[in-house]
This record gives sequence, C-alpha cells and structure tokens, in this order.
Amino acid sequence: MKKRTVFLQLFLKGMIVGTGAILPGVSGGVLCVAFGIYEPLIEVLSDPGKNLKKHADIFFPFSIGWLSGFFLLAKLLEVLFLKYETPATVLFAGLIIGTLPSILKDRESGKKGIYRVILWTVLFTLLFLFLDKSNSIDIRANVFWYLVSGFIWGLSMIIPGLSSSSLLIVMGLYQKITAGIAGLDFTVILPVLIGLLAAVLSLSRLMKYFYDRYRSFICSFIGGIMIASVIGMLWKLTYQSSHIIIYILLFILGCFISGKLDG
Repeated sequence: MKKRTVFLQLFLKGMIVGTGAILPGVSGGVLCVAFGIYEPLIEVLSDPGKNLKKHADIFFPFSIGWLSGFFLLAKLLEVLFLKYETPATVLFAGLIIGTLPSILKDRESGKKGIYRVILWTVLFTLLFLFLDKSNSIDIRANVFWYLVSGFIWGLSMIIPGLSSSSLLIVMGLYQKITAGIAGLDFTVILPVLIGLLAAVLSLSRLMKYFYDRYRSFICSFIGGIMIASVIGMLWKLTYQSSHIIIYILLFILGCFISGKLDG
C-alpha cells in the first residue's frame, strides 16, 4: 500500500513538472528541485549505468508522469489557459510557492542566505519584467527549429529557473509546437524529443558538478528565481475584483497541494 502511495506521489510530481514545462514562466528544473527530484534525476542522467538502478523507484514513476503531463495534457492546458488564464495561473503560482520551504531549508543559514535570496529575487524580477517587453521573433518552423526548441526545453529541466516556454514565445515557436504536441503530430514531437534528450544527456553531468559543490548558493539562487517567476506570472494577469477571494483560495490550494506532494 505504501509503495502504491509513493508511486502515485512521484507520478503526480512528474505530471506537474511535465505540465509546468509547457507553461510560460514556469521552469521544469525549479519544480524538480522543489519536489526533491532534481538530485536523483541529475545523478541518473549524468551516469545512467551507475545510478539508474539506485534511483529506479523514483526515476520511472516520475518519468511516466512527466510524459503524461507534457504530452497528454497539452490540449487540456491550451483550453484551460485560453478560457481561465487568471485562475489557472494563480493556482500554478501557488504550486510553485508551496515548494519554497523545501528549497530554502537547504540554503546557507543566517542573514547571509536570506540576503542572497532577496538579491536574486530582485535581480531576476527586473530581468523578467525587461524580457516581457521584448517583441516576438517570427521564425519559420521546421525540423531544425523543432530540434532547437526541444534542446531549449531540455535546458529548462537541467538549469533550474530557465523558463523554456517563455523563450519559445519570444522566438515565435511556442504556439506551433504546443499545437503539434496537442495534435500528436510526430513531425513535431520526434524532433522536439530528440533535442530535449540531447540537452539533458549532454549537460546533466556538468550541472551535477556545480550542484554538488555549491549547493547552498544554488538553492538560494533557485529560491530567488522561483519568487521572481511567480511575481512575473502574477504581474501580467488581469484580475476581476469580484473574484479576489477565489484567486486567494486557488493560490492557497496550490500551496497546499505542492506541500502535500513534497511530503
């Protein structure tokens, strides 16, 4: 019974991370760290022969959930965020903020660590607000750019804080790719997957090196990016004053769900 519960928790975490990879402003890598998946995931990807068996009970249910969230829910997300952008984004913001305690407990203790989180939050908030003013670049979609897009998506899994979806929006490729995924168009899906795997397999060893040696610094860095990402997500929304209570409850619900999954 306990094994089934753990499997379900890991599957749901994977589904949320896979779903988050599609959402603009959300970093799959941040969610991996928040849910305690990042370290074993990087270990497996950096040296599968040595670490796959060690983390098989985590890696496989999480991977199945990730694939489900990334591919099967693409159409649902497209409809959800088209019709209910503000409440859906507020819920997801709560999911992200609810994971902060598990991130920040690993940072360096004391005022120095707190100041570091605040500094990263301010810097990345300013950066995200600046990038939000950028105009989209119209790129002609083809197999090459699908490969590039997959590589960018893979980077967001390996580099916490990088929102691949936001970058793809600027490149003018986001809608074309999500439509292809939602429509199960394998001329889009296959090159995206190849690019994603190329990024993950080529860079995971490098990220493991930095994560092992500068853990407290990276945790503070990630915490700042997470807070800044949520500020950026919520800043752009249009709110109805009559629905403020609903937004607050959705945010709290998101925090509660992610807190439970983290437990």
